[in-house]
Amino acid sequence: MLPGNGANGMTPLFCYGTLRHVPLLEIVLGRPLDGLHVSEAILPDHAVCQVKDQSFPMIVPENGAQAAGLLIRDLTASDIARLEFYESGFERNLNPVQVTPEAGTPESAQVFFADASLWSPGDPWSLQDWVNEWAALSCRAATEVMDYFGVKSDADIARLFPMITARAAASLNAVAGRRPTSPSGMSCANVKVVDHIRAYTDFFAMDEYNLSFDRFDGSSSAVVKRSVFLGGDAAIVLPYDPVRDRVLLVEQMRMGPFGRGDPDVWQLEPVAGRLDAGEAPEDTARREALEEAGVTLGRIETVAECYPSPGSSSEFFYIYVGLADLHDGLAATGGLVSEHEDIRSHLIDFDRLMEMTESFAVKNAPLALAALWLARHRDRLRKSGAE
Repeated sequence: MLPGNGANGMTPLFCYGTLRHVPLLEIVLGRPLDGLHVSEAILPDHAVCQVKDQSFPMIVPENGAQAAGLLIRDLTASDIARLEFYESGFERNLNPVQVTPEAGTPESAQVFFADASLWSPGDPWSLQDWVNEWAALSCRAATEVMDYFGVKSDADIARLFPMITARAAASLNAVAGRRPTSPSGMSCANVKVVDHIRAYTDFFAMDEYNLSFDRFDGSSSAVVKRSVFLGGDAAIVLPYDPVRDRVLLVEQMRMGPFGRGDPDVWQLEPVAGRLDAGEAPEDTARREALEEAGVTLGRIETVAECYPSPGSSSEFFYIYVGLADLHDGLAATGGLVSEHEDIRSHLIDFDRLMEMTESFAVKNAPLALAALWLARHRDRLRKSGAE
């Protein structure tokens, strides 16, 4: 932390990037901006650039450029600690600079600079473009990040951040894709939360609630304890070759059967993967097919959009059948080393797939659902695939 020159002894902070978005800044600070002196300012000879392959910006020296931002005075030591905790996930550190505020008299400030060895600058960054595309997700992710302030380390947040953003994206997807299905018209508004804790957080998370809910007779239930496993949204795709009339399945070790005590820990299943933040489900399906099995998908058909276990899990599946050229050379091993994946691909004729499904040899629910959907639509797909 730098020595101060403000009214409370703290050096003013210059925010050039996402923290210029006031709702995000207030989430990070844990309080409204009331009582803080906030003004527009310029950091001379610097430019704000998009970080390559990321949604957030970085600031870089550039002669003659002017980086616009907010100059925030009267921050407390607690405010700075919260800001440092949040920014640590982006590998940033505070450094002293001279900025020019609206009044025009240069003054000392501190600014978060990204580690140039980890991030590379790209095109000029636009705050408005970021607000339009990423602000809602970033605010939801920041809410979870700041819940861990004083509980988890900077290193923990950096490690967990992909899943934090995946959970934030899932909550936005849930609202954007809402199709009311309750014949009784019930919704979240009919649930009253008494208290809520995050009981466990690592790659996945577990929340515990004490809540009551409206009953069909118009009364309210007693307060009950309920737990929910928090996964992300996932895209699942069954590659199908309509010319060769066969599918591609992948086999890998799965913790669900292992935890249940099932000897069949290696499972056959479709290609699947978690949606990255801001990624469309079909794009995830295409990416995962290439990563896991080396398959380039053509047309994709939607099988279902559903909760696999709504009584206990937030996981949501986008299930597809994707048309592909499944030549003999695709039966191999694959997966990302960075994610410790060890995946074997299998090419299976349609008739064999149906035998496995009908004899209950298929234990993977999305695979069974996709196989039965394929049985219904197979003739149409084979006709269109041959044309």
